[in-house]
Amino acid sequence: MTADVYRAIQARDGHQPEFGQAAYEVLESLEPALARRPEYLRSGVLERLCEPERQIIFRVPWIDDAGAVKVNRGFRVEFNSALGPYKGGLRFHPSVNIGVIKFLGFEQIFKNALTGLPLGGGKGGSDFDPKGRSDAEIMRFCQSFMTELHRHLGEHTDVPAGDIGVGRREIGYLFGQYKRITNRYESGVLTGKGLDWGGSQVRTEATGYGTVYFVEQMLRARGDRFDGRRVVVSGAGNVAIHAARKAEELGATVVAMSDSEGYVVDEAGIDVEAVQELKEVRAGRIKEYAEGHDRAEFVEAGSIWDVPCAIALPCATQNELDDEAALALVRNGVVAVGEGANMPTTPAAVKIFLDAGVAFGPGKAANAGGVATSGLEMQQNASRDSWSFEDTDARLSKIMADIHNGCRATAEDHGAPGNLVLGANVAGFTRVADTMLDLGVI
Repeated sequence: MTADVYRAIQARDGHQPEFGQAAYEVLESLEPALARRPEYLRSGVLERLCEPERQIIFRVPWIDDAGAVKVNRGFRVEFNSALGPYKGGLRFHPSVNIGVIKFLGFEQIFKNALTGLPLGGGKGGSDFDPKGRSDAEIMRFCQSFMTELHRHLGEHTDVPAGDIGVGRREIGYLFGQYKRITNRYESGVLTGKGLDWGGSQVRTEATGYGTVYFVEQMLRARGDRFDGRRVVVSGAGNVAIHAARKAEELGATVVAMSDSEGYVVDEAGIDVEAVQELKEVRAGRIKEYAEGHDRAEFVEAGSIWDVPCAIALPCATQNELDDEAALALVRNGVVAVGEGANMPTTPAAVKIFLDAGVAFGPGKAANAGGVATSGLEMQQNASRDSWSFEDTDARLSKIMADIHNGCRATAEDHGAPGNLVLGANVAGFTRVADTMLDLGVI
């Protein structure tokens, strides 16, 4: 049933490997649900779900500090709005292209559905690289980007947030230009804002915290916990830093973190505060951590997944954890893997973990904390309210527990107990598909 849909995707979009991989991973899980509900097939839900409602590609001209005109390409894929306005981040990175944005937007549909909030799925960004650019250059780029994108946004239409390369600074520049062009203070049109102008507590920490909350639930279901466990976290960006911080708060020892140049191992436990200061204040590289910590070792070659650990949190980028790395983790006794990044584990590696009985939290469930807190930010904006850190964090923790319990129950109901990949895919798909049936062929 799903094979025909996948072949059609490959025939039309075979040049977009990331999107093809994301579609395949979902489609192969849906056979049990489709066997129970043949109306999904009769109504063409799969075909409609795999084709974005709208794809926007535009030119972004801007001027650098030397006065030279630069041109980048901007994207926004509004994938599915069955459950609510399109919701998904903006990514500024040289690797961005339409295939990457489609993969991220497709994943976002199910991730948003799992939160239980009224959010559709979308994603956007640009091949602009903010690294090494001045604040003035980034401001001019963001203003040019929003000059085109603004016509497609609205708190009831499409609500972007941040992603790689887009933090509170960029959201500020984007919102300022939106307000300037529209003459409307619609704080609900972007999330990830500053606390003084409509932002939410915990939004910065949400994806990393949420990943750990999800893994905590997986461990609890097996009678285990973070306390006393060795943890390896790939990446050293926002998600990785806050995942490491929350894991330490729960009693774990984070022994390794990484960036694109290599990884550091500190058997006594990574000083997460030092990593955060290094990356967010000094914009340094992870090897500098080892230079300032005598017990730490920097490894330029090899894989961070060679470091023995009980819990692995891939929080860097897509397809960073392959089958060879998965085998190394299993040999070294890993008991749980939680995806903090989007699709960081290859399909072959996922199969190895599931076959070995490792608790595996797929990204569309485990890293839904970011969009969940964005949804909470939208609620606060709509009511002109602001919640405390503790209140928002408690709501985030409950949402992540609910996501885990829903995925676990769905997997058991479909004859695959413990398979949270199937559970997440089927639970997210069913909520969206049922709504699509209700709304008719549109």
